[in-house]
Amino acid sequence: MADQKVLIVDDEESIRDMLRMALELHDFACIECGDITQAYRLIVDERPDVVVLDWMLPEGNGTELLRRLRREEATQFVPVIMLTAKTQRDNIIQGLELGADDYVTKPFAPKELVARIRALLRRSQPGSGQDQLTVGNLVLDKRSHRVLVAGLPLETGPTEFKLLHFFMSNPERAYSRSQVLDQVWGANVYVEERTVDVHIRRLRKALNTPHGDYSSLIETVRGIGYRFSSHHKG
Repeated sequence: MADQKVLIVDDEESIRDMLRMALELHDFACIECGDITQAYRLIVDERPDVVVLDWMLPEGNGTELLRRLRREEATQFVPVIMLTAKTQRDNIIQGLELGADDYVTKPFAPKELVARIRALLRRSQPGSGQDQLTVGNLVLDKRSHRVLVAGLPLETGPTEFKLLHFFMSNPERAYSRSQVLDQVWGANVYVEERTVDVHIRRLRKALNTPHGDYSSLIETVRGIGYRFSSHHKG
């Protein structure tokens, strides 16, 4: 029985049919639509586990829907994979910075998308280990899947949550971008190393709060990658 639901948002019926068949073959439940208005309604009503969102859509584009999802409390943590024919690096980075958790460029193999959905679902779930990790007033709570500063929740996407969990679980050690990719995205998923930098920027931004700036805990190690400090100085 399929127990994980994927919403496919694409205005090309042939692509939706191809994706639905590939996903149902791997025991995903699928719902689908072709515009951003219906997509938002389905996300609120159906609560999909993952949204596969095409960049170009009627009534606007997928990035407009992505902005709305990340802005609203009820939908800000919904995992989103952008599906796009735009291969320029700036477009990919724009999508990631707006809140996409991953992207797939057209043309693509359905098996690749299935693999990316599975990887995204894995990293959207808290792993094993301590239920809470703490540095000063910064608390990562795995049970509620929340990040708190001074008891107030931060807006973090599923990838940023997984990234912060990895760093807080492994403080004071420098990791290369490729090592971070293997640990957070998975060794069998191809993602460009620059994707790490995009999500680090998003995480740092989230950690800079009126109740304490924790962004400096994620240190850039020149020539290597990143390190998480377990000592809050501010």
